[in-house]
Amino acid sequence: MKRLNLLNTIVLPVFLISTSWLVSAQGNENNEEKVDFDKPVVLVFGIVPQQAASTLARLWSPVFEVLSQNANFQLRFATARDIPTFESRLALGEYDIAYMNPYHYTSFHDLVGYQALVKQEGKQIKGIIVVKKDSPIQSFQDLNNKQIAFPAPAAFAASVLPRANLNIEGIEAKTKYVGSHDSVYLAVAQNLVDAGGGVKRTFNTMDKSTSEQLRVLWETPGYTPHAVAVHPRVPADIVDELRLRFIELASLPEGREVLNKLKFSRFESAKDSDWDDVRALGLAELSKPVTNLEQKQADSTSIGEH
Repeated sequence: MKRLNLLNTIVLPVFLISTSWLVSAQGNENNEEKVDFDKPVVLVFGIVPQQAASTLARLWSPVFEVLSQNANFQLRFATARDIPTFESRLALGEYDIAYMNPYHYTSFHDLVGYQALVKQEGKQIKGIIVVKKDSPIQSFQDLNNKQIAFPAPAAFAASVLPRANLNIEGIEAKTKYVGSHDSVYLAVAQNLVDAGGGVKRTFNTMDKSTSEQLRVLWETPGYTPHAVAVHPRVPADIVDELRLRFIELASLPEGREVLNKLKFSRFESAKDSDWDDVRALGLAELSKPVTNLEQKQADSTSIGEH
């Protein structure tokens, strides 16, 4: 089984591949010995870095463990140091599966071919703007001429939607991009900025010592939430198995437990048109985050080449 080399990707294995298999795989490259294709396919699952890598690994690795039990695949947790780096890796097709925001999904569906697999059932994503509890800022209009932190330009609910509404209202604010949702909340709590953009889920899972210093000033309208999407190189039978296992998670005691830690209720099957509400906003397309993308030939990389 070949494995894609993710340059500088933060990857934490959920399951360790045995030493004997590694020796066998190395021998295959050197001696052209037969590889045991009955082994589960190893898939790298990229999570958008809304929070610190350690936090994301703690929340998502148990989910991957449950999904991978007795499956024809094994999932490996991966993220990136910040959202722009995550976007670059999506553009290169470095993730077999990815949990990405709605704006990312509509962009990288077209650019790379990622296909919707599942999404949270009955969920809409809403962005928020937070301020310090003792801040004199009391309304959206009070943000005029203030400095506001956002995770990244293409962070949909935490950045794109708030900035669009600021523009609609004619509010001129100074923007500062800090790389993640956690960094936004910390910047506001430490009085480095006047306000910050995020989403309720990451705000609710933020360390209490930080979140308790903040209050939600404003929230956006709701849109179709984050997508779990698969790269087109993932075989159809694996895609079907993944979808079924995601949907069945909430039916298992251990599945409900790991979903509760994520503040998720359950997953439902998703299709590309579910994100037409995001497309209807007419947002400018993401520019290619990696130059000479065509030369990378990431789309033709075989499964397991991680």
